[in-house]
Amino acid sequence: MTSPTASQKYLSTRGGSYGFTFEAAVLKGLASDNGLFIPEAIPTPPANWQETWKTLSFQDLAFEVLSLYISPLEIAAPDLRELITRSYSTFRHEDITPLNTILPDANLHVLELFHGPTFAFKDVALQFLGNLFEYFLVRKNKDVNEGEGKRHHLTVIGATSGDTGSAAIYGLRGKKDVSVFILHPKGRVSPIQEAQMTTVLDKNVHNLSVAGTFDDCQDVVKALFSHPELSKSHNLGAVNSINWARILSQIVYYFHSYFTLLRRLPAGSAPIIRYVVPTGNFGDVLAGYYAKKMGLPIDKLVIATNENDILDRFFRTSRYEKLPVSIGEEEGSLAVGGVKATLSPAMDILVSSNFERLLWYLAYESEASDAADEDQKRVRAGGVLNEWMASLKNTGTTVVSEDVLSIAKRDFTSERVSDKQTVETIRHIFTTPPSAPYILDPHSAVGVTASLRLIKASRAAGEENVHHISMSTAHPAKFNHAVDLALTGVSGGEGVGEYDFEKMVRPQEFLGLEVREKRVRNVERVDIELVRQVLVEELEQEGVGS
Repeated sequence: MTSPTASQKYLSTRGGSYGFTFEAAVLKGLASDNGLFIPEAIPTPPANWQETWKTLSFQDLAFEVLSLYISPLEIAAPDLRELITRSYSTFRHEDITPLNTILPDANLHVLELFHGPTFAFKDVALQFLGNLFEYFLVRKNKDVNEGEGKRHHLTVIGATSGDTGSAAIYGLRGKKDVSVFILHPKGRVSPIQEAQMTTVLDKNVHNLSVAGTFDDCQDVVKALFSHPELSKSHNLGAVNSINWARILSQIVYYFHSYFTLLRRLPAGSAPIIRYVVPTGNFGDVLAGYYAKKMGLPIDKLVIATNENDILDRFFRTSRYEKLPVSIGEEEGSLAVGGVKATLSPAMDILVSSNFERLLWYLAYESEASDAADEDQKRVRAGGVLNEWMASLKNTGTTVVSEDVLSIAKRDFTSERVSDKQTVETIRHIFTTPPSAPYILDPHSAVGVTASLRLIKASRAAGEENVHHISMSTAHPAKFNHAVDLALTGVSGGEGVGEYDFEKMVRPQEFLGLEVREKRVRNVERVDIELVRQVLVEELEQEGVGS
């Protein structure tokens, strides 16, 4: 069996760590130098992949893509296939992530990513990640009998603005030798999202409701990974999208949707494809970047933000800046910490954690091109990235050159969408044929709003055969407040009748969810030491020693 390829080995974006295995990257989550793991090289699919992959099922395609990043020396091919099969057996649609054409004349498609157990796109990655954790831990503990030695136990910690938490919990609940702690900002997730998390009573699941913002929760999680006492006494694992396995899993649905679209078009078609991705933490759209660099013919990746627009501002100004959101008079006022509470709360983020990964590639291409060899290029890219991240931490701002920005714009463009526009789009798609009575959740509506703008601009420019694939990241039932705001009293057209949440939106799985027994620990202030103490107490109650 051959040695791992460069794409099956991992390095830290901060330049201090190289040669990590896939297992180490997954279990560590965050490198010891606080960098994020990326593959040492982005792989290229087999020469004839357009032919050999075009008819594959989602699961078979996942095997092909993931095998390029995971050495069979770490996970044997039969084991990887079994992990993939088990992970996606929980999905309600046979295509896993079906492509739905909602406006045929405009070539507008939505990629429905919400058919997993928690009705959100995070399930695509977190069902797989949960099974990966279990697989690696079973292997580590195979020679340790219960009660006869110290077992390897993983304490998974994550922050959520809503969907990551429930998807992580459903992926890890009941798993042996794993405890999961999810921090969510108190009062800043939807009631359904909160109920999905807090009604899971498995003893290895711990919900912490923190008086602060999502960014506060995320900062606490990062600090815990570098906490000198906690990192020594417990094996910590990351479940947020900083974990490389989450990005890797999401690459698959870009390839799958591409082939699905091609099968619907006349033979020989060469569509111009633009993916529109509502994003806050940059993980979903980053997966598209990897797919593009692997050779998938994506014309542009469109970043669609809500009013918390740090990413949109970067692509317009070259400044990555932790400023209060830029809001118009009609759009209300700022909330805690400069983050505005919007109708699309999963995107209410001040700083996008995964953007660091893209910044590394920009530094590698723009600032390290004259280095003597590959190792020196990586070191220099890590050094430049460290300077950028230090500036962001110390001043709240980092500024890249116009050359760096132009490299980023080869692959990306961006759009910013207000709450008012989000509501208008939900209503428009529900009431206007041929999409009527399709119902978008507010995050998906951010993406569709951006798509409609781009379609209009594309037509004005005389472009032909352009297709926009907009990511639909959550089921509308998870955000009934926004959907009700847009559609109460509105008719979906002839034969449809007036909007009714219970009849048209709420799935059977959500009935009675909000009144079930809950288990949650309140954390009344943003305090790293306080959260550490809570973690230790909860683990002791669970019966997990240090």
